[in-house]
Amino acid sequence: MKRSKAFRAAEAQIDRDRLYSPAEAVALARKTSGTKFDPTVEVALRLGVDPRKADQMVRGTVNLPNGTGKTARVLVFATGDRAEEARAAGADYVGSDDLIERIQGGFLDFDAVVATPDLMGKVGRLGRVLGPRGLMPNPKTGTVTPDVGKAVTDIKGGKIEFRVDRHANLHFTDAALVENYAAAMDEILRLKPSAAKGRYLRKVAVATTMGPSIPVDPGKTRGLTEEAEAQAG
Repeated sequence: MKRSKAFRAAEAQIDRDRLYSPAEAVALARKTSGTKFDPTVEVALRLGVDPRKADQMVRGTVNLPNGTGKTARVLVFATGDRAEEARAAGADYVGSDDLIERIQGGFLDFDAVVATPDLMGKVGRLGRVLGPRGLMPNPKTGTVTPDVGKAVTDIKGGKIEFRVDRHANLHFTDAALVENYAAAMDEILRLKPSAAKGRYLRKVAVATTMGPSIPVDPGKTRGLTEEAEAQAG
């Protein structure tokens, strides 16, 4: 792939023979982003699991302490009091059959979906549309719940979902701060499957929207916020 002069100049600032600490990687990502706009920062991890086995699937959610840098548009399938609760919490779209019809007609202008358990029988019909986009409500991630108000508040406040792919890679987007990285890492480590053998965190990389990837030391998972503060001060 032919890279631009700016990209090559940014990549030249990264030492491929070393592993950066998370704080160093975030600082370097800002320096090498090469954009005039505020870029998205993505964190990618290679885990020592076999996602083909049910007992080694890594999936969950984490509340980023500093949010994601943008406010998610949340769609909620609910009726009655639960619908009013969702609206009061700031849901962008609330409904039932009407929303199902809109989505079947091509409407996808939202970032997260929440549903009450009683409506999942209907919402299940949207599996082929929402599933491939990672938007299907799931009780394991707290998006199928009677407490729709809390779910909406959490998502708009910076709650993100993650799931290891078939190659054992795990991607986080918008984790722009070391504190967010630390919170995400704590949850990933907590979810380590007991069946996973050998080294769990194998590779970690940080990259901005249009910048080069920066290798991160997977062994550094504690005291990250303190290190970032020390580096800044």
